[in-house]
Amino acid sequence: MADQASLPSSNTPDGGVEPLHGSKLILATFALGLGSFMNVLDISIANVSLPTIAGDFAVSPAQGTWVITSYAVSEAIMLPLTGWLSSRFGEIRQFIFATLMFAIASALCGLAVSFPMLLISRILQGIVGASMIPLSQALIIKSFPPEKRGMALGIWAMTTIVAPIMGPVIGGWLTDSYSWRWVFYINIPFALLCAYLIAWLFKGRDNVRVKKPIDKVGLVLLAVGIGCLQILLDKGNELDWFSSPVIVAIALTSFICLVCFVLWELGEEHPVVNLRLFRLKNFRIASICLFVGSFAFYIFVVIGPLWMQTQLGYTAYTAGLVMASTGLLAIVAGPFFGAQLPRLGARRIATLGFSCFAFGAILSSFITTDVSYQYLQQTRIIMGLGVAGFFVPMTAISLSQLRPDQMAAGSGLTNFLRNIGGSTGTAIGATVWQNEAIRNHAIIAESLTSNNLSLANLQDQLTNAGISGDGQLQFLDLMVNSQAYILSTNHLLAFSGFIMLCLIPVVWFAKPPFGAGGGGH
Repeated sequence: MADQASLPSSNTPDGGVEPLHGSKLILATFALGLGSFMNVLDISIANVSLPTIAGDFAVSPAQGTWVITSYAVSEAIMLPLTGWLSSRFGEIRQFIFATLMFAIASALCGLAVSFPMLLISRILQGIVGASMIPLSQALIIKSFPPEKRGMALGIWAMTTIVAPIMGPVIGGWLTDSYSWRWVFYINIPFALLCAYLIAWLFKGRDNVRVKKPIDKVGLVLLAVGIGCLQILLDKGNELDWFSSPVIVAIALTSFICLVCFVLWELGEEHPVVNLRLFRLKNFRIASICLFVGSFAFYIFVVIGPLWMQTQLGYTAYTAGLVMASTGLLAIVAGPFFGAQLPRLGARRIATLGFSCFAFGAILSSFITTDVSYQYLQQTRIIMGLGVAGFFVPMTAISLSQLRPDQMAAGSGLTNFLRNIGGSTGTAIGATVWQNEAIRNHAIIAESLTSNNLSLANLQDQLTNAGISGDGQLQFLDLMVNSQAYILSTNHLLAFSGFIMLCLIPVVWFAKPPFGAGGGGH
């Protein structure tokens, strides 16, 4: 019964938690969804504020990007540690501690009087906030009765889909209307409310704590390896990748540390990260799909707004509104797909999701330089259906073979792979987009010879309009540049759709059942 939530007997013999009911279930879903949304939002909300932040602290734009990198690095290191932290301190206790510390770190970010203070506060945000995402996923599933856990997955997935899309919109509005500091202050009331609700609703429901020895070697190898990998992805494009000795050194360090980490953890009696979960077929397949799918998704999320702002002249806020259309259908489709998991099965929903994503991406790849605002929104609404149909079933498949005591560790690993996939997609997508545009510019410019009739007609029109000499050259260069970038954008968006199509046969290797309700074909 719901009024027995505070009793220790709420823990089931298999280590799970008795489901909540009624108003307590609704409040728990809201609180955990809010915790997840808030944390994912902080990855993207500060992006549009970087020029303002850099200006206020008198640092270069390149230095300003460390506001993002510092958070991403610290979070990436801590995400795989979620399982170890939750088993040692308890899932509920760890979530509440992380949420309260996230509020304190957010306050410190907003109060920063120097750029180093802001970076240290962002690192603290990433360290304490990393476990909020996987623990919210694990706890929201445990809060629901078995027959409704598909719905729980849909609700949780909805928060992780909408947050990175809404981040630039909210961040742009707060920065323009108030101050960049409110990008961080906004977390405080929501974090306090979230912590209070979880402490009240889950009182006496924490898992049994197990004090295992600390794997110090594994912890150091993980921190150095993942830290270097994230810095490599965030700074590679800025430093011209492997032509930079710094990037080469970082890449070698990351590779050596991660290889040693895997070998060490597989032989360690009490590993800091349970890599043995990858022996489970469904977990392995879902992890691959989440990494590769997030790679494709973030190409779409990053390149679209980048092109709109640099080539169409959209503001960050306007471009954010276009991308926010992706979340419109996802808000409805996420819970719907989750509720249908037992009946339709995760593989069928994933196939639909991959197909819709590919269809939306391909439609987006036929845009021209005079594309309308409405068309851009419509294609992204279709993408929303695809994204919801991707994250919801992948989450169900990843957790389908895990015991309750493995759920936090599994959620931490899959969310880590999702983040790294997104970082890789962002880094590679931005580099390829720019390099291909430069190559396209050269190819198009070579075709503009004296024998080109279209060029001759255009020059006559410009001359009749009173534009000649350098004015014509500047106009032609702008046209060529615009065409070069539209070609590069279209190719990358089509590529992201093609990647999703390639994942369809992969997901069918997963073995049902996938949901707690027993669905699964």
